[in-house]
Amino acid sequence: MFKIFIIEDDKQLVSLLEEHLNKFGYDVKTVENFDAVRSQFEQYEPHLVLLDVNLPKYDGYYWCRQIRNLSTCPIVFISARDSKMDQVMALENGGDDYITKPFDFEIVIAKINSHLRRAYGSYATSQNGRTITVGGLKLDVERMILTFNDENIELSHTEAKILDELMKKSERVVSRDRLLEKIWDDQAFVDDNTLNVYITRVRKKLDALHISNALQTIRGQGYRFNSNWGHDE
Repeated sequence: MFKIFIIEDDKQLVSLLEEHLNKFGYDVKTVENFDAVRSQFEQYEPHLVLLDVNLPKYDGYYWCRQIRNLSTCPIVFISARDSKMDQVMALENGGDDYITKPFDFEIVIAKINSHLRRAYGSYATSQNGRTITVGGLKLDVERMILTFNDENIELSHTEAKILDELMKKSERVVSRDRLLEKIWDDQAFVDDNTLNVYITRVRKKLDALHISNALQTIRGQGYRFNSNWGHDE
């Protein structure tokens, strides 16, 4: 049974979320002490987190970073803040998705199902330790680790999916629609800016390994992973 951890201080909304999630057979735990979100997460070990932005003490961005130090499980923000900057900040701080309030519970359930399938189910990247190597850069698809010159960096599920698709089609252009289709099966609910944010995050991970110009934007077409990148010293 999949476990969902809800970090939200609106008790009425929490009750409604619990009701809908229980109907779909999910085990649900809600935060009890907003001073100890991290320890409650560690104790529960959820498969997915629903996280509000406006919380007592520390905001959701803070707790997202704390959780990312422990886990790569999907984190879906649920917030009344609807600005593009708030959504970008959520993704930049380690979130996987962003749903604005008020929302349709069917969409929330659809997104949760989608992220769980991507992370653990039929679309998960755990295929017997599958790895892809391009120009000395190795992607461990199952462990979501990128390695170059004996340096490792961890990826989120979505970052690993993007690199998986681009690296296995190295030197070929992959359209934005193809990436959206491959990564989010409910792409009708995905803001186009979401992919831009993730592409930026992937580039930052490559930069951390001193790899520049590997992920190229092909204007009007999509993206291409170039094996002849520059190696920063």
